Amino acid sequence: MLLDALTLQLGYNAVLVTLGATALGVAAGTVGAFLYLRKRALVSDAISHATLPGLALAFLVAVALGGDGRALPLLMAGSALSAWAGLWCVGKLTRATRLSEDAAIGAVLSVFFGFGIVLLTVIQSLSAGRQAGLESFLLGATAGMLRADALVIAVGGALVLLAALALRRPFLMTAFDEGYARVQGIDTARLDLVLMTLVMAVTVVGLKIVGLILIVALLIIPAVAARFWSNHAPRVVLLSGLAGGLSGYLGAALSATAPDLPTGPIIVLIAFGLFALSLLAAPGRGVLAAALRHRRLQHRVHLRQGLLALAHGQPVYEALTRRMLRGAGLMRADGVPTDKGRAEAARVLLDESRWQALRRAEGLASLAARDDGLTRIDTILTPDQLADLDARMSLQEVR
Repeated sequence: MLLDALTLQLGYNAVLVTLGATALGVAAGTVGAFLYLRKRALVSDAISHATLPGLALAFLVAVALGGDGRALPLLMAGSALSAWAGLWCVGKLTRATRLSEDAAIGAVLSVFFGFGIVLLTVIQSLSAGRQAGLESFLLGATAGMLRADALVIAVGGALVLLAALALRRPFLMTAFDEGYARVQGIDTARLDLVLMTLVMAVTVVGLKIVGLILIVALLIIPAVAARFWSNHAPRVVLLSGLAGGLSGYLGAALSATAPDLPTGPIIVLIAFGLFALSLLAAPGRGVLAAALRHRRLQHRVHLRQGLLALAHGQPVYEALTRRMLRGAGLMRADGVPTDKGRAEAARVLLDESRWQALRRAEGLASLAARDDGLTRIDTILTPDQLADLDARMSLQEVR
């Protein structure tokens, strides 16, 4: 059954949900990467929570006009207007008061969300309209999704993605050097507003699938996961979009095999799984890579210290160092260095003497700052510089 879901063979509704969730995930991951690089991740939380009053008010307006209140485009429009109001309040509080942006976000988030919950409570007491299940927009619900709903989500996600890609250069320039971006003629304040608009669009588009509470995770988690894999900003954006799309695809497919489980939380859990994998296994910044680098560094330090001890005719007392020297074939079990060990010890001692002489050499002393106790000097100096340094060392020995 899972294979059928992954290959889009589990029915029309399941295919709609999966494709819609994938489009949403790609858009959310891409926009979220720019938001994360701009260090404005918390703003997405305020935007998502600020959509709830608009959702409820749109339902009430539709019911007052004689409708059932469940038309997705109308609910999305109300959510968008409410999110805009929340953004305006955050900006106004930040500019007109001494509140920091995070304090303003906290205030707006709590007030708007509380107002939305009150409106939902009022709606549940109404006899008009199809209010049943309206609270599912908090966590997302895909049961009974119509073709029109899926098209709205897919088209909305595609438009947001295209807008984000079209503005990728100014977004990245502003994220890394706002002053330089201004010199280049970019209105960074307006560009930030555009970015927040894209975040709002992703939030509104994702109401049906992920819900307004969990959409924050789909915006931020893929970007954080992608950051573990690359230091190149465009590549981070690409990987974030792929991670978001994969989370949406796998989450929707899994939820199709378990209809009793909500789609939104499963998508978020898949995204977290990708984050955990990145945290552990990323080759540059992952936990395992860091542990391996530490182990290799520890191995090099122990070997060098052990070889220096052998070079000076001193015993090696550290058990770990002795094991490493024996494992590398540099020392016998009785503590006597092998021929290979003597040659390597002599090389390390010469290297150490050269570094000491380099600190006293005129014209070359600045290069001594690159001595970290492990770097071989012949990787820093040219053969001519080494020959000159050896000549100076020989002259000093004669004196």
